Amino acid sequence: MSKVRSAPDFMIIFATLFLLGIGIVMVYSASAIVATRAPFNDPYFFAKRQLIFALLGITSMYLMMNIDYWVWKQWAKLGFMISIGLLIVVLIIGIEVNGSKSWLGLGAFGIQPGEFAKLGVVAFLARWLADNQKQIVLFRTGLAPALAIPVVCFGLIMLQPDLGTGTVLMGTAVMMIFAAGARISHFVGLGLIGVAGFVGLVLSAPYRIKRITSFLDPWQDPLGTGYQIIQSLYAIGPGGLFGLGLGQSRQKHFYLPEPYNDFIFSVIAEELGFIGGTLVLLVFLLLLWRGMRTAITAPDLFGSLLALGIIGMIAIQVVINVGVVTGMFPVTGITLPFLSYGGSSLTLMLTGVGVLLNISRFSR
Repeated sequence: MSKVRSAPDFMIIFATLFLLGIGIVMVYSASAIVATRAPFNDPYFFAKRQLIFALLGITSMYLMMNIDYWVWKQWAKLGFMISIGLLIVVLIIGIEVNGSKSWLGLGAFGIQPGEFAKLGVVAFLARWLADNQKQIVLFRTGLAPALAIPVVCFGLIMLQPDLGTGTVLMGTAVMMIFAAGARISHFVGLGLIGVAGFVGLVLSAPYRIKRITSFLDPWQDPLGTGYQIIQSLYAIGPGGLFGLGLGQSRQKHFYLPEPYNDFIFSVIAEELGFIGGTLVLLVFLLLLWRGMRTAITAPDLFGSLLALGIIGMIAIQVVINVGVVTGMFPVTGITLPFLSYGGSSLTLMLTGVGVLLNISRFSR
């Protein structure tokens, strides 16, 4: 393996910082009205916190960019065990938010162990697959152990419960396992079992059933389960081609719940229009293209799978989040990477990009 460093992929840096800058501006625009009221009493409350998280994340990204990525192969198992430990701790002493016990409070801030678990699973699974690639075509000694790695964390996340984070984690893991050479025939059988399990998870919680039915026809319950999707569509529609103008959103005036978080893309489409929303998606595509290029040209299998896991995790979140706000998917509570408000998600995403950038420095 070549250990000659080159410059990191500039396009990945550009796309990440561009999205981050848009995110800080839009978090302020979407949250200022809410933040002026008690208990915040400061229109810049969310924007200032997002800026702090962004600076922490950029610092972490810079550090990761300059730490050779194969170092993480040695620490991947420990990181995975810490992730499991945090997921267990949050079930015991975690803070319940919106019906999900997924937060650990640290003073005025909080961390979401599920976000750490996604990166922990990606690193450890990349190591396991790289060390056992010849076994992956076998079910008992290859595919089954590989799937057990994310399933452990998925089970703990579902005890919170947090279906959105669990879906991203499992989707990323399946993508990595498939890329490592697992047989399609094995996936077909497991896919049927997975669909049955997913249906079981939905049926086990009445609120999930309501989310599914509201997705199919949100106007059946416009003031209840369909409210978020309807308000999101009311935001996107009037945006038109050029938008209402930065800061001019109507739906952020206490119509759209938490417009600075999961539904921030609705506000972007309303204020910046089709052109602004499309520009954001094109920059995401640029990031995903360069990330996939880094994965393909990585000097070893561990680096390739690690890069794929990081960029796959980002891609899955973008697809699901944009799908939700446009009414294509049921509401899942998944943030839009780099744009939505949230410390754990933002800092961990930027940390992952830092690792991706380091891999790009050794790409062929």
